[in-house]
Amino acid sequence: MKKIFTIGFTKKNAETFFELLKKNNVKKVIDVRLNNSSQLAGFSKGDDLCYFLKEIAKIDYIHMLEFAPTKEILDAYKKGTIDWKTYEQKYDLLMEKRHITTYITKKGEDFWKDTCLLCSEETPECCHRRLAAKKIISIFSELVEKDII
Repeated sequence: MKKIFTIGFTKKNAETFFELLKKNNVKKVIDVRLNNSSQLAGFSKGDDLCYFLKEIAKIDYIHMLEFAPTKEILDAYKKGTIDWKTYEQKYDLLMEKRHITTYITKKGEDFWKDTCLLCSEETPECCHRRLAAKKIISIFSELVEKDII
């Protein structure tokens, strides 16, 4: 079975985070955060995370802003001026504007296999990483999404 994983680092210490990735045989982490350098967990900062993933688990790291929400959408949701349903709609429109389907397709199915989409949210229900994974699966139906908790 070909899998695409999602994970959030909030409420995870470094040991738990890296062990979950290793246990699930993740080969590549794709960071879909808008800002990967100012998060609270020290191990999750972009440059450090890239190093730790490679050294601890032999996992590749890529920061893909193509899947990140805009600052405006993210701020509106965090401030409560839009609800999750509206966030999803705005995110979907953003993905269309960015031609994300073409981007995903050009990468090819093997690129996404055993990949884990990373964001900060603890769970995927109200996180764009789930929406991004869903979009990838809609193109490559052989892939199955699994959130690593």
